[in-house]
Amino acid sequence: MARELLKGNVAMAEAAVRAGLEAYFGYPITPQTEVLEHLSARLPELGRTFVQAESEVAAINMVYGAACTGTRVMSSSSSPGVSLMMEGISYISGTEIPAVLVNVMRGGPGLGNIAPSQGDYNQAVHGGGHGDYNMIVLAPSTVQESIDLMVLAFDLAEKYRMITMLLTDGSIGQMMEPAELPEMRPVVRKDWDWATNGAIGRERRILSSIYINPPLEEETNLRLMKTWQKVQANEVRYKEYYLDDAEFIVVGFGTSGRVALSAVRAARAQGIKVGLFRPISLNPFPYAMIDELANKASAFLVVEMNSGQMLEDIRLAVRGRVPVEFYARLGGIVPFPDEVLSEIQRVATTKLNTDQHPRDAWLARFTAQSER
Repeated sequence: MARELLKGNVAMAEAAVRAGLEAYFGYPITPQTEVLEHLSARLPELGRTFVQAESEVAAINMVYGAACTGTRVMSSSSSPGVSLMMEGISYISGTEIPAVLVNVMRGGPGLGNIAPSQGDYNQAVHGGGHGDYNMIVLAPSTVQESIDLMVLAFDLAEKYRMITMLLTDGSIGQMMEPAELPEMRPVVRKDWDWATNGAIGRERRILSSIYINPPLEEETNLRLMKTWQKVQANEVRYKEYYLDDAEFIVVGFGTSGRVALSAVRAARAQGIKVGLFRPISLNPFPYAMIDELANKASAFLVVEMNSGQMLEDIRLAVRGRVPVEFYARLGGIVPFPDEVLSEIQRVATTKLNTDQHPRDAWLARFTAQSER
């Protein structure tokens, strides 16, 4: 199909429709409301289900019920709304059923603001709800990637019977870029052997996350762990830029990775041998690839729009072999490429201090600069 100018939120919503989305349940919150608005028109005109719930708590529980029937279902929200969904997300995960969730992150903590942020990384990647569970978490950096990952999200959710989340932010959700939508898929309700879709001529099926007997709960947790091992083995995704001869490496996801790429290209034009590693799957995280790069690079620079949440995963993979530096903007501020370029120049020309935690070192530099 031909490329067209699309807003990120609208592109994700339409991609979901074309991927066979049957039902959407959600509640409006900025900066993701266009997802809900687009689906409120598109799904009814196609004879599919759209419900604006009375709250995010209600929405995620509607998703839970629909997912149990084998329906291809999703919801979307922004940071405070996703926090309200955490109990339902844990229930869905414990019941081992597929669903897709979109979080268009905004500034926080608290009610915060509607500007783009990446402060929900830990909540998504390391589990914001109770108990032992994992979600597949995918982070697009362009409108086109948002479309492609949305289609993939449904397939992954059903393949592994778990939630797949697109973790994006207000910048990507609100920007407009040329992009190509996929062809419309027919809605095909698969005859899952687990779905509660009517027990005519077969034994009834019971889906639950309640295991009063601890040995049965342990058995469920072990099954979830084994499923996650398969995800880790097969679903790690990332992009590499200029790494063939890179002496040190910038790491950023989503919008931060997008900004960092512009800075890396500018640094390359100045003769600095720097590359970019952009994780796409934040969970499963590409630990093995960072581990391998740490054997070649002299340093890493992690760029985020939070206080250093992915930074800890990078440090875990690097295992102290080379310095890991950090740069961030917080509270809904997107860094400019020139800011990241200045950090690249600093890393390339300065003897790095490995005695101080990279977050503390960044905070001291940033505070001193702000006070000038």
